[in-house]
Amino acid sequence: MKPMYTSILRRAVVGTMLSAAAFSVGWAQESPKEEDFYKILKVSAPEGTLLEVGGLAVLPNGDLGVATRRGDIFIVENPTSRRPFFRKFASGLHEVLGLAYKDGALYCAQRGELTKLVDSNKDGKADIIETVTNIPVSGHYHEYTFGPKIAPDGSFFISGNVAFGDEKWWAGESRVPWRGWIMHITKDGQIEPWATGVRSPAGLGMIDGELFYADNQGDWIGSGGVWHVKKGAFMGHPAGLRWSGDPKSPVKLTQEQLYAKINPRDNRDERGRAIKPENVVDEKYVTLFEMKKEFPEIQLPVVWLPHGVQGISNSEIVQIPEGSFGPFTGQLLVGDQGQSKITRVFMEKVNGEFQGASIDFRSGFRSGVLRMAWAKDGSLFVGETNRGWGSAGEADEGLQRLTWNNQMPFEMRAVRAMPDGFEVEFTTPVDRKSAEDLASYSVESFIYKYHPVYGSPTVNKEACAVKGVKVSPDGLKARVIVDNLRQYYIHNLTLDGVRAAEGSYSLVHPTAYYTLNNIPEGQKLAMTGVSTFNSAASKAVPAKKGIPAKPGVKAGAKTTAVSGAKTGTLVAKAPTFEEVKPLLNRHTCSACHNAEKRQVGPAFADVAKRGYSNEKIVELIYNPKPQNWPDYSTEMPPMPQVPKADALKIAAWINSLSGGKTAAAKNADQP
Repeated sequence: MKPMYTSILRRAVVGTMLSAAAFSVGWAQESPKEEDFYKILKVSAPEGTLLEVGGLAVLPNGDLGVATRRGDIFIVENPTSRRPFFRKFASGLHEVLGLAYKDGALYCAQRGELTKLVDSNKDGKADIIETVTNIPVSGHYHEYTFGPKIAPDGSFFISGNVAFGDEKWWAGESRVPWRGWIMHITKDGQIEPWATGVRSPAGLGMIDGELFYADNQGDWIGSGGVWHVKKGAFMGHPAGLRWSGDPKSPVKLTQEQLYAKINPRDNRDERGRAIKPENVVDEKYVTLFEMKKEFPEIQLPVVWLPHGVQGISNSEIVQIPEGSFGPFTGQLLVGDQGQSKITRVFMEKVNGEFQGASIDFRSGFRSGVLRMAWAKDGSLFVGETNRGWGSAGEADEGLQRLTWNNQMPFEMRAVRAMPDGFEVEFTTPVDRKSAEDLASYSVESFIYKYHPVYGSPTVNKEACAVKGVKVSPDGLKARVIVDNLRQYYIHNLTLDGVRAAEGSYSLVHPTAYYTLNNIPEGQKLAMTGVSTFNSAASKAVPAKKGIPAKPGVKAGAKTTAVSGAKTGTLVAKAPTFEEVKPLLNRHTCSACHNAEKRQVGPAFADVAKRGYSNEKIVELIYNPKPQNWPDYSTEMPPMPQVPKADALKIAAWINSLSGGKTAAAKNADQP
């Protein structure tokens, strides 16, 4: 494996022969991107075939089983070739959202049962369809069933989505037994309740013989993440606790016990109508880790996947096998339906519990990523659907394949917790000068609220000063000494200044989010022999004295203004898209919104048509009102962490999309 240069050279040479000097400059200026190493290929399906993929399973001979949300199962022969052949294996099933192969049979999770399908006469179609076990359903549309995953002993695990209330449409409910649960299906087809507290457990993964699952942000779930599923664990959503009194339940915590410690905010107005809980700014809140001190059965996430940054609806979990995708063998990939992307997760055990770091991996899929499975050639099949919810990828469905070109990307291979900070391991040696500069690193930590509101803003955000760094002799590791480590918090490590030794390239993905459930014990680094050089400090220029800044304007900031047509007052000029784009990315706005077209949320141009004032848009960023946009299934979470100055710039840009026709005279509260 060699560092990737070829595509960079291609981009540097644009149609003409460049001089040697110009060539070298062009080569050094542009760093490789994720698509230069991992290419997305289409798996061609017959015309008219709708592949809203709900399940994928690779058969021993390399054929691919594909289950669809519409109830079909296909066997795809030669699936990695240019001309794969699709054969319909079964049809008429009920919203299949998982597929597995075992002992010559396919197993799928339908909404109301786990099903076994066998081709006994070898004609290429299932002629025996058996019920392994019935799964309780109430008939609510949201009671999806996911799985199965095969345990080491040959039994199965499945998961059951919660329903939602009729009046309290925002509140997850378990209307029938084992909804909001992870279920173990024994070899003789019996349901064994395993763990609860799940809300929308679309992603199950059997990793080295242990079960993990991914959940989505929503009520009681501040952000998506990956959890280790232990028998008797409670993940946080209280709906499934309704059945904790059942003799078969391994969880003994009750809703009443939980609600005695945290208010479910089941309030009604003067007319007796339920009031939807909303985020309260500056309230006294509790976190999931604080509740764990009261109820030890609470299972904290292995990693939080920050909402809007690393997904909005996390899905399948797969482990990278030996020989696939370069230096990341054994790590996890987690799909995301809403953002049409895949995130990479590095896990380690500290004090007997899993924790780790999440790093972006590959985006740009044609629809929402729901299912993944490894092909025999080491590529990754990616099954996609947006189910009408919307996704960053504009297509409604898709089946694609992700391939690695055997070139080495410059990435953070792993991030490990240390007693005094973190150790970052790189895939190729770093440029020592850049890696020993404290200005190349920044660290901050934050957490989420545990409350009945749909999602949570990031809260209690604090900077963590980088005190020193020690680079290993081979340049493959950097031990970063960090002040203010906080147990249980998500630590955002950004390495914008670190460069590769060869080519001086920046990291393909310079940001990692480490969930620090435990701080390891051990020897801290002595400051002798550690670099404390900080180029940013040496370049700092003191502000001139005696010249007060204008209120609300940072020193050195440029301001532009235009005269108001009627009043003569100065009106701030709206920023351009290029000026506001970094803010949209930093605050995850672009994860769900596009300037001109509907995505997970409405287009910014459609927001501009509402005629809100800039101040009203800021208010709605901090406390959204989903009822104003009833045609969108995914609620926007409250975002009070966005600085007001940034929110006002975003609002001004949004209103500029109306072409000067913003109805400033409208009532600011008008939807």
